[in-house]
Amino acid sequence: MLQIRSRDELSLALPPDRTRAVVMTMGSLHEGHAQLIDAARREVGPAGHVLVTIFVNPTQFGPQEDLDAYPRDEAADLDVCLRRGADAVYLPAVSDLYGSVADPSEAITVDPGPLGLRWEGEARPTHFRGVLTVVSKLLHTCRPDVAVFGEKDYQQLTLVRRMVDQLDFGVRIVGEPTARDGDGLALSSRNVYLDAGQRSLAAYLPRALGAGAEAARAGADADVVGETVERVLREGDGLSVDYVVVTDPEMGEDPGHGPARILAAVRVGSTRLLDNIDIELLDVA
Repeated sequence: MLQIRSRDELSLALPPDRTRAVVMTMGSLHEGHAQLIDAARREVGPAGHVLVTIFVNPTQFGPQEDLDAYPRDEAADLDVCLRRGADAVYLPAVSDLYGSVADPSEAITVDPGPLGLRWEGEARPTHFRGVLTVVSKLLHTCRPDVAVFGEKDYQQLTLVRRMVDQLDFGVRIVGEPTARDGDGLALSSRNVYLDAGQRSLAAYLPRALGAGAEAARAGADADVVGETVERVLREGDGLSVDYVVVTDPEMGEDPGHGPARILAAVRVGSTRLLDNIDIELLDVA
């Protein structure tokens, strides 16, 4: 498995005659990331090329967020990539991707549009601008045929799909289902911040989404589904709810009936957790 640490090395190391899949990460890899690497291999087959990127992107962190504290363990990350059969890992420095400019207020960036300012974007106003900018840079430098992302960050996945489609990147975006622990909690690098009590409290998030899905199966409309999720979340004493939203799969205003998504963000102590689940809203008119 190649370890690549500069753009020049990357351009020399990418085989020109193999179908390539890329998995973009910020490191602190867990089983969820490992499953994305597996999915990338399925997309390109044994003869294809699977490239994992590990880069803690400074432009997607706000001024009061955890850039410096974000968990990093390069040796463990490389071990995960090796065991799951990645062909290469790209570990660029900030200067390799941004040159001397890493402040989005001073750089040319990708505007996420109105969706980038709603829900998660309202809580983190510069976040999606930073995400789309680094994703666009990595797509240009890694030149993949397909890029694999997890569905846990569903608004992010939706925005990446819009960017790739509207800006004609010519890359196929694949979303993989959220990987979960035994208690249902979505796997996340930030879960390491939770102590035992907070971990129990965090489990209300998947429990609430499950209750919302059950309400949808029973014929509830989007409003009642959202109210059901919020009611279960309020049972978690000490859990703070940032938002609960029910949207269509493209994150439009009103899902009506048919396929939909419940998205929620909560805070447990100083840790912010996101999750979502796909549902089907019945037409009971």
